[in-house]
Parts: sequence; structure tokens; C-alpha cells
Amino acid sequence: MPLRRRLVSTALAAVVVASLTACGTPPWMTGRTPSATPSATPTAVAIPTPTPVPTIETIQNDLAAGSTKRNLGAGNINITVDYFSTLMMNEWTAGANKPISFSLTAALATDDDGQDIFLSRVSVTTSVQGKGGVSLPAPGALSDQASVAPGYLVKSPYSYSQTFVLPAVDAAATEVTLSFTYELLLQTTPTSSEYAKQTATDTLTIAIAP
Repeated sequence: MPLRRRLVSTALAAVVVASLTACGTPPWMTGRTPSATPSATPTAVAIPTPTPVPTIETIQNDLAAGSTKRNLGAGNINITVDYFSTLMMNEWTAGANKPISFSLTAALATDDDGQDIFLSRVSVTTSVQGKGGVSLPAPGALSDQASVAPGYLVKSPYSYSQTFVLPAVDAAATEVTLSFTYELLLQTTPTSSEYAKQTATDTLTIAIAP
């Protein structure tokens, strides 16, 4: 082929390739659409519901140790009372007969010229509580009226002892409260037949075993 014709043909081929390069779409881009970078979707975290803590009801028991001692005052008279029960606390159930025992002695706080002190009467009333402090039916009052006049001599070194038995209570009972009343007579003088009346009170709360 003459040199001039080869040059023309080469030039035309270069123009065609350049035209294709400028106007065409590369095969690897055909049919594809650019996509956006995926974003992370927040994941919900479940917060556990706290488990309710049961409420523990504390019940007072003045005889938890088996016995207790109280010092009471009635005017110029000091009274010492020891309480106990011959029944174990785990046997103080609602249906049981529950004995409460106590012993009492008295002394004058001041101005002791030898006057005697007598216990003329002691009584106990009972209140019964269930869960949440609900009041329940209670047994009748218990009492001891002195069988001698003017009463039982309780001035130290003498003393008075007694046992009251609390009968069965409501099955829903969780505790009982015993309210004691001590009625005392004090001689006005060591040889007098006249007396001054003094009263002392006390309470015991005792748990009822399930």
C-alpha cells in the first residue's frame, strides 16, 4: 500500500477510537446505579423490669428472750416486775393456751418510815392484732382481787406472784398486747389503818407463732 494511504487509514482509525472513548459508556458501568452508603439502624435495648421486693413486717416480741423485767412507778412507790412464760415462744400459737407469769415486789422511793405496801388488785386486758395492725376479736379481761384485807403485802422482801392463761385467739392473729394494771395501797403511817391508793400500768407485746 502506498505510504500516503496507510497514513490516512491510521488517522481515521485513531479518530474512531477517540470518538468511542469520548461518547460511550464503559461496559462495567452499564445497568448500574450508584447506591448510598448504608447507615446503621439503632437497636432498641430492653431494660429489665425490677422485681418487687416483698415487704417484711417486723413484729415486736417483749418475751423474745423468754423473760423481761420492768421498773414501774406509782407515786412514791417503785415496783419491779419480772415477766416470763413457761411456754416456749415458738409454741405461742393462736390456738394454744398461753400462760403469762409475773412476780412483783415494791419499795418506797423516799420517806420510808416503815409503811407497808399492799397489792389490792391486778388485772390484764388483751388486744389482738393481725397483719398490718388489723384489730381482731380479743378474749375477756383477767384479774386477781386480793382475798385478804387490805391486800397482798408486796413491800420488799415480800412479793406477789401470779400466772394468767391467755386462751385461744383468732387464727389470723400475729401478735397480742397485754395491758397490766396494778392497784396498790400504801399505809399513811406505819401504824395507820388508812391507806393511799396508787396505780401502776404496763404493757407487753408478744408475737403469735405461725
